[in-house]
Amino acid sequence: MKTIYKTTWQSPLGLILLAATERGLCGCWFIGQKHFPAGSDAWSEDVARLQPAIDWLTGYFQNATSPSQAPLIDWVGGTDFQRSVWSTLQQIPAGKTLSYGQIAAKLGRPAASRAVGAAVGRNPISLIVPCHRVVGGNGSLTGYAGGLERKQWLLAHEKAG
Repeated sequence: MKTIYKTTWQSPLGLILLAATERGLCGCWFIGQKHFPAGSDAWSEDVARLQPAIDWLTGYFQNATSPSQAPLIDWVGGTDFQRSVWSTLQQIPAGKTLSYGQIAAKLGRPAASRAVGAAVGRNPISLIVPCHRVVGGNGSLTGYAGGLERKQWLLAHEKAG
């Protein structure tokens, strides 16, 4: 089992829990969101290890279109399919969106929109792996573990940036 380090950071949208292993960032969650990690109270506090993520988030909230280089990621958990979805999320530029169906098609599984939705909802590294950039087929804002108000704010922030 990997050792996980944590810290919290105050964002304009609420307190965020950040987590990392020796290899890289493994978590970014709004406190209290859906799919919040169980057992995080037992993780070791280490602000320095999470400074690259804090720097990225600070830059993102200052100017969404030009944040610094994303921190190195160490995926802890997730199926191969989930990881392929999360990798696709990283390719969506700020200010742009893709639908669940578009992501399913990119993965060569056009009938897997619901499975894509489930994987997006379980993304452990929100914001940095931008699951908020995924919308319904008609462009509607659907599902976001951090809450639809945050999703709407994030998309507006990116378009303004």
